[in-house]
Amino acid sequence: METVYDFTLPKGYIDANGEVHKNGKMRLATAGDEISATRDPRVLANPSYLTIVILSRVVTEIEGLQVITPTHIEKLFTADLAFLQDMYQRINDIEPPTMQVVCPDCGKTFEVPLNFTIGE
Repeated sequence: METVYDFTLPKGYIDANGEVHKNGKMRLATAGDEISATRDPRVLANPSYLTIVILSRVVTEIEGLQVITPTHIEKLFTADLAFLQDMYQRINDIEPPTMQVVCPDCGKTFEVPLNFTIGE
């Protein structure tokens, strides 16, 4: 199973010297990544910051940078942030699970989303 994915940012991170860094790696997220991000004081103060914190945990590399911090993610162009958000959703398969069912009346087969919440 692949757990780390290469990427190329559309615009690139620009460092303090004006150099552009486009290539990097993102790993699959863990439950711990998401739990710890929700406890981050910046997220508690501003829930919109959750994306920044999570991406700073799962983006493991951007060429030329020693570590990736929320500050690095904040400094990305919006096109790059949107790219990473989309990649995060795709590699972590954020789509709800579905199941094939057969209609008892007409016999047609179709997919329905699974709901694991009790009482809904």
